[in-house]
Amino acid sequence: MLSKIAAGNGHAEESAYFDGWKAYENDPFHPVDKPHGVIQMGLAENQLCFDLVKEWILKNPSASICTVEGVDQFQDIAIYQDYHGLPEFRKAVARFMEKVRGEKVKFDRDLRWRTGVQLVPVLCNSSDNFKITKSALEDAYERAQDAKIKVKGLLITNPSNPLGTVLDKETLISILAFTNEKNIHLVSDEIYGATVFGQPKFISIAEIMIDQPHNPDLIHIVYSLSKDLGFPGFRVGIVYSYNDNVVNCARKMSSFGLVSTQTQRLIASMLSDEVFVERFLVESSKRLEERHRAFTWGLNQVGIQSLKSNAGLFVWMDLRHLLQDATVEAELTLWRVIINEVKINVSPGSSFHCSEPGWFRVCIANMSDETMDVALRRIRSFVLKKKNVAKPPVVSTKRKCWQTNLQLRLSNKRLDDFMGISQIGSPHSPLPQSPLLRAQT
Repeated sequence: MLSKIAAGNGHAEESAYFDGWKAYENDPFHPVDKPHGVIQMGLAENQLCFDLVKEWILKNPSASICTVEGVDQFQDIAIYQDYHGLPEFRKAVARFMEKVRGEKVKFDRDLRWRTGVQLVPVLCNSSDNFKITKSALEDAYERAQDAKIKVKGLLITNPSNPLGTVLDKETLISILAFTNEKNIHLVSDEIYGATVFGQPKFISIAEIMIDQPHNPDLIHIVYSLSKDLGFPGFRVGIVYSYNDNVVNCARKMSSFGLVSTQTQRLIASMLSDEVFVERFLVESSKRLEERHRAFTWGLNQVGIQSLKSNAGLFVWMDLRHLLQDATVEAELTLWRVIINEVKINVSPGSSFHCSEPGWFRVCIANMSDETMDVALRRIRSFVLKKKNVAKPPVVSTKRKCWQTNLQLRLSNKRLDDFMGISQIGSPHSPLPQSPLLRAQT
């Protein structure tokens, strides 16, 4: 006999989120072998800077015990280590977290499945860009009380998954005041802290604590190297708590799931290289901005809007205008069409407790430029078909003398060749303003 937790569906493997994964695994896209397969855009993974990581590893072979240069350290790394982690590892990660936070001082499926915790979503609205307001927090608290649920804490993700936005200082102050007033825990998941590009900058809850009233025993920060560095396979997670009891409990639990010392040693060496870290953070931010700009521009060309954002590995895409009606059922119907016909795996908003049907999370950092181009072409074809757009009128092939050698080329590569980051024009601008239009003579 299995326990209720083991036999239950708290892990949500029957949800649309996992159904999309299954569709991709059964028919994965490959530019040569499976050009009509499903493109994976439901995976929040950062693959844009692996060339920098590879370059560092080749220059620092002693960081691994599986090389001639590092094998002498094999015995020391292979034996039992402190459950807290290697000292150099903890120091390097702490330094990296400080760097990400400017030198200042989803929980969903796993949390429910492992602990049986009941989650009460804080419902936010597109009318104010899904901002977390005091009234939204109070509403969620009251709904929990009405359902006889004892509220123990508030979980936030900053930068936000799936929105790709950062919480401003005023919102963070309001959140801290709310948890302080209710005397409940505040858990801040800051796993996307280094995926920010442009303004506004990321502000950690640790910075807000400096000059705001609070109970330090009730504030905890969750972090990982899975998103910022793109190392989800290393399974490196960090709990930074001001509560000694929480830290001691985490240390005891970690004895069953420690990060391997081989991984700790490699990461410690890499993150201790200040030159590499600085270069990586700058280049990662730049490449994320370029990818975000190219993808959202492509969506705009076919009338698809997205939430204004400057963080994360995804875009919060608005397809409400394509729904038959404003229901979760209609959202899931559209999602199945996107999966099965458009052959793109995206995540429906209902997977993230979004109260407004029609929003979808689209991950954009886990693929090459060429694969993104294929995805945009598929989306364009689908939208044009959906709108029943007629073919454009045939243009006379008779040329004027000045037209003889003129060619137009469309490209979504390196949009900043024509204009700066802050000068991107509206998708409704005249063609000469478009960074995608190039003229050659």
